[in-house]
Amino acid sequence: MKNKFLKKVIFTLFVAALFIFSVSASPGNYEKSFEIYDEPDLDPLVDLEVTVEIQAIRSLQKFDIPNPKTLERIDWLGDPDFFVKVYINDQEFVSDTWHNTKYIYNPGFSPTLDVRDDEEFVEIKIQLYDWNSYGSRLCDLSANGKDVELTYSLKTGHWTGDDRISDSSGYGRLNGCADGSIYKRQKDCELWFNIYQNDYDGDGIPYWTETNVYGTDPTVDNTGEDADDDNVPIEWEWKWDYDPFKKENHYLLDPEGDGVDNLEEYYVSQWGSDPYREDIFIELDYMEESPDGIGNTLSEGAVELLSTAFNRFDMVFHIDKGQMGGGGEIIPFDDYMGRHDLDDIYWEYFLHEDEYNWRKSVFRYSVIVYDPGRAGYNFRRGAFVLGSNIIVNERIMLDIPRIVDVGWAGVYMHEMGHTFALNNPGVDNPNIWQYLNYKSCMKYLYTYILVDYSDGSRINDFNDWEDMDLQHFQREW
Repeated sequence: MKNKFLKKVIFTLFVAALFIFSVSASPGNYEKSFEIYDEPDLDPLVDLEVTVEIQAIRSLQKFDIPNPKTLERIDWLGDPDFFVKVYINDQEFVSDTWHNTKYIYNPGFSPTLDVRDDEEFVEIKIQLYDWNSYGSRLCDLSANGKDVELTYSLKTGHWTGDDRISDSSGYGRLNGCADGSIYKRQKDCELWFNIYQNDYDGDGIPYWTETNVYGTDPTVDNTGEDADDDNVPIEWEWKWDYDPFKKENHYLLDPEGDGVDNLEEYYVSQWGSDPYREDIFIELDYMEESPDGIGNTLSEGAVELLSTAFNRFDMVFHIDKGQMGGGGEIIPFDDYMGRHDLDDIYWEYFLHEDEYNWRKSVFRYSVIVYDPGRAGYNFRRGAFVLGSNIIVNERIMLDIPRIVDVGWAGVYMHEMGHTFALNNPGVDNPNIWQYLNYKSCMKYLYTYILVDYSDGSRINDFNDWEDMDLQHFQREW
């Protein structure tokens, strides 16, 4: 009898224990009490979050009226209505729609997600859409399809995938023309972005890299430090995957061969340069308005046309009209400027009377005056002048903003072409019929109606884009 009673007590206690264990081990309580980490916390100083910052969006299409038999005619008849989708570890974020615009700067869209602190990799996808009455259609942003897929490392703070360091289009820049569709209508666009995580000391270098690779203090902001004394700070070398504790001759390194060495790349990094992508910097100064009301600067429309022409070929165009520390200076009006006068302007307004000014080997120089005797010409290997009086009165007949923008951008790009040493038989050729297939603004027939160089794809043609010498402007006459 006692044995039976004892067995019942033991069985009851066993059942009760199972019930208590099953309650305590429910999914919610189990995760809190027995969370299993793949590896230790990658940053014990903060709860890690990843942000995808969309910085700029630009259409790379020409937006002329295409074949009326295709749906694209309706799609691209007006300016696009862009919106962006970003996925961070499959969590979807959708931007507002930017209506009726080809160019969006500082869009204010930077989705952030709290991620697991014990998993190194974060999966990210970026999509750009154009909305119209026929629905939303994906735009082309890369050589690998319309979706851009990236893997971000919480250890290094770098990402790989459809964009990476040493990518020809640039790290943090996507280019829909990268698949060779430069002259095809595939909704080609470019999108600038950044990916980053929160960081306790604010220097942007992840905790794991500081403690496991650099041996620096993750609670101290190391911005500006130059431990290897190579004149480039730690944050720039970290971003571009150089060793900040190994002295390198950055003033001799020029991986992409655009003539801007790594030390100079650091100087202009605040304006979007990339040491592995070709960047073209040019300064623009101009004369004050003439008494008869003719202005002497490029419109924003002309600048956008120039940017599109170069950016499609991954030669990113940067023009300093005052926002990069040198351009935008106004020269007193004079009704005529000869070559000697232009040399004086170059010395005073570009070099600022400093023969060793570092900008001379980074920036080309351009100046628009009222009358230099011709519509435009190079007065130095890396400097040229445009004459507003001649261009406005003799070359551009229709007072339509779009036509005026094309005319100014075309002649500007023509004179700029001489700084690239473009010198085939079609260049500056006044014969209308000779080299007719050389469709480049370098041929006089097309100078004021085309903002492009030729790609050599036609019979009796020349390939300007392949023949460009990006370092030519640095060789003084």
